[in-house]
Amino acid sequence: MTVRLDDVGKTYDGGAGPVTALDGVTATFDEGTFTAVMGPSGSGKSTLLHCAAGLEPPTSGAVTIAGTRLGELDETALTRLRRDRVGFVFQDFNLVSSLTAAQNVALPLRLAGRRADSERVRAALAEVGLADRIGHRPRELSGGQQQRVAIARALFTRPAVLFADEPTGALDNRTSHQVLTLLRELVDRHGRTVVMVTHDPVSAAVADRVVLMVDGRITDELTGVDAAGVADRMTALERSC
Repeated sequence: MTVRLDDVGKTYDGGAGPVTALDGVTATFDEGTFTAVMGPSGSGKSTLLHCAAGLEPPTSGAVTIAGTRLGELDETALTRLRRDRVGFVFQDFNLVSSLTAAQNVALPLRLAGRRADSERVRAALAEVGLADRIGHRPRELSGGQQQRVAIARALFTRPAVLFADEPTGALDNRTSHQVLTLLRELVDRHGRTVVMVTHDPVSAAVADRVVLMVDGRITDELTGVDAAGVADRMTALERSC
């Protein structure tokens, strides 16, 4: 298994009192699978993703990535694991506007004080269909192209798992389809593990399974359903909240 959460809880100080974002979540994301995480607003989807990726520490429970328990690592080791074993794609791309596509892809290694091989950078951009955009800066790229640069950057260190938080949320239907096709191919052709938060049933239907969350808990899982089936289940879920 690539990623496992065991009885993970996450509580924030909400000012008026503690707010529980995750309430005893146990889940496994196996190697070479594509999982979509859905739920109403405030259900804990993004918090689950951030804890699973090591971006936030859980208040309780344990997170394991590729056999390593994150809670047993000091900050230096955790930073190294996130850099080498975890990829994360954000909704708003998080590209550096002054850098070219190639420089953005190589940025994680540069920040680690390591030199990125130019041929590897070129190959990473070619893998996401941007071999001809190496020297372009974000403002010279479409939204879909920027997201593909972000995916290439996230995959550059060959991570064990790729986390994506609403990766198509800022894109139109055509470019959303391109990004989802790319994520699907990363699983099917390259054996990557993808965990994606989304609010869109069409996006979720691309995954192997859909994990549904309510009030910080996983309440159900769906497999083998189309977009209409996901939408119907989400409608029923929201009505029950």
